[in-house]
Amino acid sequence: MFFNLAWRNSKRNRSENLIYFLTMVTAVATFYIVLSLGSQDVMRFLEEIESDAVNRLLTMLMPTVYLFSLLFVFFLVIFANKYQLECRSRELGLYLMFGMTKRHLFIQIMAEGLITSLLALLGGLICGGFLSEVISLATARLVGRGIIAHQSSFSVSAVLLTTLGFLMIQVVALFILCGRLFNKEIHQLLYGEMAKKQQVGKMSGNLFSLILGAVVLTLAYWVILKYFMVAGGMMIIVAVILGIVGTMLFIRGLAGLLSAAAASVKRNTTHGLYIFTLRQLHENIVHKYISIGVASILIMLTIMLIADGSTRIMSYGNQMTRGSSVYDFTVTGNEATVEKYLSGKQMQPYVADLSRMETGTMKRPASVKANSFIDWSGLREQVVLNLPPEVEDPVTQGATSYEFSPNQPAALNLLGCIDTTGASPFLIPVSSYNELLEAAGEKTIVLGIDEAVFYLNPDFQGSTKEETTTMLNQIAEDARANGKVLISIDGLPITLIPFVPMKGLTADENVKIITALIVSDEVYSEYVNPDTVTVYHNFCIPSETVEADGLMVSIMEARDLLKPSGLYCESYLDNFGRQLFYVISGSYTTLYMGFMLLIIACALLALQFLTQMRETKARYATLSILGARREQMKRSINQQVLWYFLLPLFPACISGTVGICAMQHYLYSNMAKLQQSYPMLLVMALVVVCMLALYGVAIARTANREISKLNWKPNA
Repeated sequence: MFFNLAWRNSKRNRSENLIYFLTMVTAVATFYIVLSLGSQDVMRFLEEIESDAVNRLLTMLMPTVYLFSLLFVFFLVIFANKYQLECRSRELGLYLMFGMTKRHLFIQIMAEGLITSLLALLGGLICGGFLSEVISLATARLVGRGIIAHQSSFSVSAVLLTTLGFLMIQVVALFILCGRLFNKEIHQLLYGEMAKKQQVGKMSGNLFSLILGAVVLTLAYWVILKYFMVAGGMMIIVAVILGIVGTMLFIRGLAGLLSAAAASVKRNTTHGLYIFTLRQLHENIVHKYISIGVASILIMLTIMLIADGSTRIMSYGNQMTRGSSVYDFTVTGNEATVEKYLSGKQMQPYVADLSRMETGTMKRPASVKANSFIDWSGLREQVVLNLPPEVEDPVTQGATSYEFSPNQPAALNLLGCIDTTGASPFLIPVSSYNELLEAAGEKTIVLGIDEAVFYLNPDFQGSTKEETTTMLNQIAEDARANGKVLISIDGLPITLIPFVPMKGLTADENVKIITALIVSDEVYSEYVNPDTVTVYHNFCIPSETVEADGLMVSIMEARDLLKPSGLYCESYLDNFGRQLFYVISGSYTTLYMGFMLLIIACALLALQFLTQMRETKARYATLSILGARREQMKRSINQQVLWYFLLPLFPACISGTVGICAMQHYLYSNMAKLQQSYPMLLVMALVVVCMLALYGVAIARTANREISKLNWKPNA
């Protein structure tokens, strides 16, 4: 009988308090998603490529995220159970009055909570498993570039930890709430406590709060957009404080507009509970403006975090391509050892287009001044002429350091490359670069002793490749046509050859050679500093091997064969995995926290509205006595729910947009990234809207069900 009573009560509570059960299912799903991260396709791939970094992520960062999530969900469970127990206050009081002991009542509440928790666990694990599978597959398709194969991401350990964590916080929450509940007298449980008088404030005070809040928010926006990085980022703290204060004041002031609207309506528009709806909203917002303000801030953070995570996935996904990369492997070490090992029988099926890339910096005799051995003045002068009219030469402004940004003109970034290269640029012999061009299927070049190619790394992130390359080629072509000297080495005029394809020198992206001069072998031998010479042996996986086994498997097999040699090797897959790790560690965490904050905000709004609805339910009974139809009251509630969600959403959207603009300008410095992310942002925005709508519908249905329970009938 005890079990039947607990089962019947838990079933009734789930059907009557859909928002409670929905919150629990969502909490379980979010737990499982974050805990199953290690079983997803991308993380399995990264464990083979960047095992140390992945282990640090899974053993240090993700447990921290899990603990914070556990704390957030604990408060969610507290709020949800508090509302449910308050709704059952009269029922629980009757149990005690009829002789049930507090100990037996506590056991019954725990049993009901356990039944509901187990069902929420089942639903949440199913939803979480499905979403985790979708996320795993979508991420592999977005950033996997055909390398990452899909496997099931179901994780038994994630199921066990989710179950343990959720049941633990559920038991602790019920234990705390039951302790507070049993401290009340029976008459308080039966008849409730006297409602507190709600101070809605004067109209002038509300309007002043609205105006002051708008001013403070505007000031916060100005600070974050204008002085984001000033004082070591301290201005961010100032902007955050101003934003919080401004949001609270603005939300409270909005109630003044509702009150003014209710007071100024014309007589013929007073039908349909119009004034009653506005008065209810006005009172609810003023009385709960801190909670609504907190929800608005959480939604703002959700918008920023989701935008950040989406931008990372899409922008890095678009960048993680072969692009200018030609080789699959770069090997360094003793030349004789490298050549012997790579030409061996076991490596033969994996080696094609084997080439030798040699680089070194230019030597400068001690008797020669720093800026006279190599003269960049001709090239620099032509680049300065390509600066926009509003941009001045940094040297004339006394600049001692340079910043490289895609938002800057290409000429300004190129000036930084020239000035920082100085008197000791990197040199590349044309024979080495020709081997690279042959491997890439490009036409080789021939250079005389008075000719050179200005090499610019095609992966240089200072500006767009096309704009910079076009400008360099145009400068070199015009100089050849007009007989201008762009650079000279030891007094020898050097002609720059345009329209030479720029390719990645190695498969190792850690070889950060941004600019260099490709010169004839004679000039290279004469002017290179032998102490700085580095030789890289590059090769590609043969196409027939890739077609038979796939690129990933072939590279992994070749890497396993190279490990016993003791040679240092770096593959394209290593670089891909390194970039992918940054995407996962950043985007997964921000997206997860964003949706977690969204759930908290929705649950907070939902429970606050339903609590206020329960406290003012007698007003709807009075309306029923006065002749209001139930359809009118339900329509009023639906309108209240709509505006109760829209009011915090309005400032959150504005603040979130400003925050996204600030992050994009100061942290990413690449508007193209946001443009690339528009499809992903639209999908995420749709998910957010669906989440808000789902909670809104659940609230409206719960409130309408309470209206249907009213015993009073309209007179008409």
